[in-house]
Formats: sequence, C-alpha cells, structure tokens
Amino acid sequence: MTERRSTRSAPAWLLCLAMAWPGQTALAQDDATTGSEAQAEDADAPFGRHGPLTEREMEMARTAWSYFVERYQPETGLVNAVGAYPSTTLWDTASYISGLVAAYELGIIDKRTFDSRATQLIGTLRNLSLFNGEAPNKVYNTQTGEKVNYANQPGEVGYSVLDMGRMLVWLRILKERYPYLANGVDNVPLRWNFCNIVNEDGRLFGSLVRGDGSTRYVQEGRLGYEEYAAKGFALWGFDVWGALDPAPLEYTTIYDVEVPYDGRDPRVFHNQNYVLTESYLLDGLELGWDLPVDDPDGRGVASQGWRAEFAHRIFLVQQRRFESTGIITARSEHQVDGKPYFVYDSIFADGYAWNTLDPSDVYQPDRAAVASKAAIGMWALWDHPYTDLLFETVADLSEAEGGFFEGLYENGNGYIPLQTANNNGIILAALLYKEQGPILKFANDNTSFWDMAWDGTPIRTNKCLPEPMEVEVTCCACEDLPTVQPSVPWEEFTYCRPLQREAGIAATDCRPEAQEFEKPQPRVVLPRQCRPPQDWLP
Repeated sequence: MTERRSTRSAPAWLLCLAMAWPGQTALAQDDATTGSEAQAEDADAPFGRHGPLTEREMEMARTAWSYFVERYQPETGLVNAVGAYPSTTLWDTASYISGLVAAYELGIIDKRTFDSRATQLIGTLRNLSLFNGEAPNKVYNTQTGEKVNYANQPGEVGYSVLDMGRMLVWLRILKERYPYLANGVDNVPLRWNFCNIVNEDGRLFGSLVRGDGSTRYVQEGRLGYEEYAAKGFALWGFDVWGALDPAPLEYTTIYDVEVPYDGRDPRVFHNQNYVLTESYLLDGLELGWDLPVDDPDGRGVASQGWRAEFAHRIFLVQQRRFESTGIITARSEHQVDGKPYFVYDSIFADGYAWNTLDPSDVYQPDRAAVASKAAIGMWALWDHPYTDLLFETVADLSEAEGGFFEGLYENGNGYIPLQTANNNGIILAALLYKEQGPILKFANDNTSFWDMAWDGTPIRTNKCLPEPMEVEVTCCACEDLPTVQPSVPWEEFTYCRPLQREAGIAATDCRPEAQEFEKPQPRVVLPRQCRPPQDWLP
C-alpha cells in the first residue's frame, strides 16, 4: 500500500516529559549531525531485511496462513489459539489479525476473503461479553464467543492489559491501512471502560478474580512487554507515560553484553522479570521501535531509541551464546507438548541466564527450544549470517496444511508438535515486514468516530476515554519542571547510534559491535516567551 505522511505529532505529555530531561535542548546544526548520521537519517530503508519475498518465503507464508484456515471457527470468526482446542485470548486474536493482514497484503487471500473475515471478527469483538462490564475477559470460547475460565468452562477470570495493548496495536493497524473498516474498529474499544485500567501515573492495571469471587486490580507488565502494550494504548490517545518509561532498570552481563531487565524485585512484587525476545520483535516488526506517533525521520530511524538499542542487545546476546557454546539460540515463551504446557524460555530470569521456567517458576531446562517465531522474527529484523542459520533451523518446521510448529528443542528431542495462532501470526508479520517494512502505517486522515463519539458529554468521562477534541496548551513553564535523567541516557547507547529529537533520543545505524558516539553539545539560546494566541489580544 502507499504510505502517506500524517500530521500526527507527539502529544503534549510526551513532549513535556522529553523537555524535562537535561540535554534535550536545541542542538547546533553543525554539532547535532555528522556526515554519517545525516546519511543514516536520510535512508528510508527499514532495519534488517527488505525486498520482495522469494518463492520459498512465499511458500512459508502460505504454510503459516494454513493454520488460520484449519483452525477457523465460522460461527464467530475467531481462531483457536492452540491447535484444535476451541479457546483463545485477545493476544492470540491479535496474532490472527496479524496473519490476516499479512495474508491479504502478500496476495495469499483476495479482498473478498479478507473483508469477510475482518468484518465478522470485528462484529464478534464488538459484542463480546465483558469482564465485570469493563473490558474483555482473558479467555473466550472460539466456537461460541462466550467468556470462559482456563478450563474453557463458562466463567470470568479477569482481563489482561498486555493482551488489550496488543489488540489495540492491531486494531489501529486495521484502521490505518483500511479506512473502510475504521467505523467498525472504533466501536470495539468504545465499549470498554478504562477507569480501572489507566491510572493517573500512566500505569496499566489488569484484573483477576480472588478465591472469594472479588476483583483485584494489579499493575501488569515488566520491561519489554509493558512498554509494547503501552504503545497500543497510546495509539488511541491514552496518557501512559508511566508505562512507557523503562525505569526501574537493571543490567546483567552475559557474554559481555549488558542485558537490561526490569528492576522490580519479584520477591516483593510477585511478578517475574523474564527477559524474552518476543516483545522486542513485535515492537520492531509492527512499529519500527518508534514512539506511538508518526515518525518524520522514516523507517531507518527508531524514534524510541532505547527500544532499538535494547532489542539489538537481545539479538546479540543470543548470537554470542551460539558462538560460545554451539547452541542455536532463539528464545521466547512458547507452548510445549504435555505438562507444564507452557514455558517462559528466557534469556534472563530470577537471577539466572538462560533460565527456562514454567508459570509456577519451576525450572524446566529440557523444554528450552529454538522458537520458530523468534527465529524468523530475528531473521527479518537483522540481516546477519547468524539469522540465516536461524532461518534454516525452522524454515521447514511445518506442515503444509496446519502451519509452523512451535519450535525445535535445544536438547535434541525434536520439534514441539504444536501449532499456534501466535507463532504463525508472528511469522506472517515477519515475512510482511521484509516486503513492506514496519506494519503500522499512518495513512488514514479521516475524521475518527473514536474521537467524536459522545463528544462533550459525560459518557466519555464516565468511561475515562481520552479527549482528543480538547487541545492542551503547550507548557509555558516547562523549564520549571524538576530535572530528571532519562531512564536510558545517551551514554547507554552502545550498538545503535543515538539521535537527539524533540520527543527524546531516537536511534539508527545499529551494528553487531560496540560503537563510540560523541554526545552533541547544546547551544545557548535566548529564553522563549509564551505569547498568547492572536485572537486573545485586545
């Protein structure tokens, strides 16, 4: 599709947050950009591989799509999350949308099939029975569309803001790429109530059901996933600055790579800080590691620079593990056959590198695997001999009528004989990325029903919806904000070249070896006055 440049700019809360950071002042033109930086900035080529798919890659795309043909439920338009089991989540349904968009854009299905599936799915999502009348339940039966518990029996278990955030990313992609679907898409989140979901600090809260049946609201998400989900909410206008901030941060050294992890202690907060590949892959494939606004610098610059820097470290440490041990490594959470059914196949967790844990935090080393989605995702985002090896490891790990298997066990026990919506959806997204670059393209400048619904009425307030029709006056006293350091300062960039931008530090020119970057020096400028608009003058 043809991409149009949007007029969307960073919201006031994002700009004022950036202005509070030291070093975010105007830079002298000669100091801000070297010749090599200018060349990198001008390049519109996306990170990693780009170009038409080969016939082999197209066959892989058709194979991945076959999962969504085999596991489709015609009564609801939903797709099973895992094989024949008729259950799904918002996360897995977003992965189905990922596969649907890719299949259409790559020419695997025609517009009639795409429209039929998309409109039926939107209708089902629009009419889901919500948990506590607030937001979609964590699990639904794909045959009936009814909310269920983890045993697929009628019931409620709460909602996940991480799942909701991923769904919001893909609903926005649908709305931007296909404006004729926008009206239906907008009606999906308009049914939700966000008052218990986004707090005043810009943090995201999910919910769960206690043993006595009462509801508990809990902060959800750790480094990687929290920021990815927050971008989904920000794309719809929510102020989620707290969830977008990577602090508190810690680092652990693995094969001489400073690997970032969430600094919140699992013993205190009762939430593991797994370091996994998937959230960084999704952010790169879908959003180009950009802030949740239009990127004026193009596809070769990540406007949320620390995301590109950290993603590169996640890739590099896995490459170095292979070089040091001979173990082909592409780590992500994934399904497994038999108990424990699911593992977090981490790069780092609970104080240990290469720690494979089940949901009960029991060590499961025999379940470590080369995850197919991680291998193909890294292949798309990093054009490197190691990702060529990853590609060959999983490229044929599939059935022609059923899709790709979850992965290949590291210990030689063969492949994981399970096929899932998430795995096949991400593989399709990676193949689409190679052909088109980041999948979100701001191309719909039409008036939005999401913006206008109930405008000026208490309904928007009662649902805690954003107020896009209220323009916030630019901060006139931002210089009075307390001085804070960015969570990932300029000096922390090792593998990606940092670039100073209005909304923070962007990044480009990522390489597999450490680089040295000279921080640009600010120039002194006269203080700015906050002049009233012309129509305010007598």
